[in-house]
Amino acid sequence: MKRASTFMASCALALGATWPLAYASAPPGNGATQVAPATIRVGVTPGTHAQIMDEVKRVAAARGLPIDVMVFDDASRIDAALAAGRIDAASFEDSTRLDATRAAHGYALASVAPTVTLPMALYSRRLRSLTQLRPGATVAIPADAPGTARALVLLQNDTLVMFRDSAGLHATTRDITGNRLHLKIVTVPRERLVKALDSADVVAITSEDAAHAGLFPARDSISFEDARSPYADVLTVRDADRSAPWVGALVSAYHSDDVARFILTRYQDSVRRPW
Repeated sequence: MKRASTFMASCALALGATWPLAYASAPPGNGATQVAPATIRVGVTPGTHAQIMDEVKRVAAARGLPIDVMVFDDASRIDAALAAGRIDAASFEDSTRLDATRAAHGYALASVAPTVTLPMALYSRRLRSLTQLRPGATVAIPADAPGTARALVLLQNDTLVMFRDSAGLHATTRDITGNRLHLKIVTVPRERLVKALDSADVVAITSEDAAHAGLFPARDSISFEDARSPYADVLTVRDADRSAPWVGALVSAYHSDDVARFILTRYQDSVRRPW
């Protein structure tokens, strides 16, 4: 993903910092020339992604690239809107969820650059650090398949469990091959994970669910995902547009120093930057 983002940013720089309101994209397969929209419509979810895209919009506008930030309360509608051409780009999900959506619906969509990592983290009301974790402790993780896999990757990165390499980002508790502290790993529905802090020693909670409970990874957790997590969110466009000049300009604006400063100042390390 880093190579992709570097390539797209280089395209933007090579083509110049100022962009006209309408310009041609790369020619499609039939040799015709597609005209890019005068305003780039980017679909986002409320909260962090919308706030960051507003800053990207400010940076892009100064470079002559107008952006319309379109906030969707229902995230499941964003990829459908992008595939149908109602928006031009999307910034709200990680590549694993994008892959699942493409497989389920046959959407011709492509990720072109990483955006931010909203880290899953390990929280505890009993421990101040993972070094205090004792054999036989209870660890609660999300019960949904994507959440289970993500939590197991985090636990493996913390050397608490090992699972079969073949499981990859689809690991389940059945794939665990090593558990050095003989932890009792239980799966809990997402809506009950915060409550599980009252009974479990450690609980793996997504950034979104933790925020609803007033918890933030950098401040409150005992471990959280690296910025370059495989669950970093991505900027998505239609396959036909992935080489269009405006895509490079959008990536360049997102990966600008101004946006990097905004993310650090606004969220500290609770929103992580993988670029």
